[in-house]
Amino acid sequence: MSKVLALLILAMMALHLIRPLGLPGLRLRRDVWKIAVAALLAIGATVLLSHTGQ
Repeated sequence: MSKVLALLILAMMALHLIRPLGLPGLRLRRDVWKIAVAALLAIGATVLLSHTGQ
């Protein structure tokens, strides 16, 4: 799951650099770091949930 999530986030970041997504808070190309921070949190939550569920 975390690999799929990482690939999805990378694709989203690449698309945002080409053409900004226009979502609230993501209107400029330089806002790509916000996607990276959200990705770190999402992958961290995925890892945390997968290890506590065992």
